[in-house]
Amino acid sequence: MSSQPCVAASSQWVDEDGVRQPSGDVHAWTPGTNQTLCGLALSRSRLGRFRHVPWADAVWLSQTAEQVVALCPRCVAATTPRAERGGRRWTRVRPRP
Repeated sequence: MSSQPCVAASSQWVDEDGVRQPSGDVHAWTPGTNQTLCGLALSRSRLGRFRHVPWADAVWLSQTAEQVVALCPRCVAATTPRAERGGRRWTRVRPRP
């Protein structure tokens, strides 16, 4: 299995080079599994797999694409390191006896 997540989406469009691109609701998906990082089953949700589109490209496409791309907030949280989200690292305040 690949460690880098790819894209699963609810719909698609074809660019001028004839390559399928994701559109609609876009989720992060690890190839070799049957669910997205947020827990949706690909088959039950009828999401198409886009193994050729890395998740990082989908984040970029959501800001610049001509097609409507809505990133799943749970998948964004699952792929974004905690430090980038502004969260603090967990520390114990009092040691347990």
